[in-house]
Amino acid sequence: MAVSKTFPAESVAEAAALGSRSLAKTVCRNSAQKSRTRQSTGHGPCEIGCAFNFIGHLQSNKAARAAELFDGIDSLDSLRVAERLDEAAGRYGKRLPVLIELKLSPEATKTGLNPESAEAAQLARTLARFFEPERARPDDDRAWGAAEDVTRACFRGLRTWRDRWAPAHPNLHLAVLSMGMSGDFPLAIQEGSTRIRIGTALFGKRPPPSVEED
Repeated sequence: MAVSKTFPAESVAEAAALGSRSLAKTVCRNSAQKSRTRQSTGHGPCEIGCAFNFIGHLQSNKAARAAELFDGIDSLDSLRVAERLDEAAGRYGKRLPVLIELKLSPEATKTGLNPESAEAAQLARTLARFFEPERARPDDDRAWGAAEDVTRACFRGLRTWRDRWAPAHPNLHLAVLSMGMSGDFPLAIQEGSTRIRIGTALFGKRPPPSVEED
């Protein structure tokens, strides 16, 4: 998955033209911005076999916009957001795949559900009514400077939780395990990742975010 973050629509279009078919953003682009991406490629990303997923922390008041603009949500971390996504996706006639974000890192700046919390258990029980979720994932935007054993332990812990939930909730589709970025994806693959998210290695150091409607 190519993570374009704050790069302009032209960079995303270039990645798509070079063969990237799985793209990700961390902000909710408005309709005008998505139109610029379509104009840059000459057609919409989905029309050339591309999918745009949202991977940032999603606030409940942005859920409707996210459901409209994206093909999947890779950072679901609350039941309230799940309910709002379900409602919005229904209005747009979409079946919206989601990925559960788990927090296994102690860093205060990281987001995600505590896998041992009551809310995580409730979310796992109720998601099958709404979506077709593919996997659970950790907050893998951790600092690259973490020791290898710490990083590996986080990846292994996520795989353990996925393996624990899968038989307990057979209606959930947990085949996809998304772990690893540009700086640590070899470790993630060794620990069972089936989807890595690559930003810097593809796009370079990202520019500062511009002031835009979110």
